[in-house]
Amino acid sequence: MHELIADLPLDERPRERMLMHGAETLSDAELLAVILGSGMRGKNAIQLARELLDDGFASLARCDAEQLVKRNGVGEAKATRVVAAFEIARRLADFRTDDPKDFDADLFGRNLIIRCARLRQERLGALLLDSRHRILRDRTLYVGTVDRAFVSARDVIRLTLEANAVGVVLYHNHPSGDPTPSGEDNHYTRKTGETLRSIDIELVDHIIAGAHSFVSMGRKGLI
Repeated sequence: MHELIADLPLDERPRERMLMHGAETLSDAELLAVILGSGMRGKNAIQLARELLDDGFASLARCDAEQLVKRNGVGEAKATRVVAAFEIARRLADFRTDDPKDFDADLFGRNLIIRCARLRQERLGALLLDSRHRILRDRTLYVGTVDRAFVSARDVIRLTLEANAVGVVLYHNHPSGDPTPSGEDNHYTRKTGETLRSIDIELVDHIIAGAHSFVSMGRKGLI
């Protein structure tokens, strides 16, 4: 028996989650479900999206609208939306530079203050770096409560290995406006750093953004 998305708790519905917490917090299937807009008889949009993603985004991106229409549950409207989304992604990719940007604590910290200015919840993210401390990926890991947003070191390790990265910069915001590291911040940073070092991954920094300033825990010797 399939469950309608409308019957799910509010924080489990893709569109509502995107509006509340940002698109980066959605899974691949949830992102595709938003594009699809609806499911079919016996399957909600998330379940249909999971079936379409059996072979991953790369395989789906190679399909044209005519091929997608032949898939069970995908009509012309859904197919054209999916193809359009991949085409936008391809065009955006043309604007990317070949060389990733270097991690700069000052530049990133200032930008993080702006990014988090209107957030009312703590948001934990990670920059994944190569051996020259160049940024390979920027991922949001978790959106938490007003004063807590931490995830297991295993999640950090998984994302790092997927990106073939060797360094990590954690970052999060303090909705209170004061970027001073809390006792929990210090404990989490030390514990995560120790776990990463055990598998030869470097915790380069942990940036905390407040209302008007930021703290680099790496520069303060708190890593």
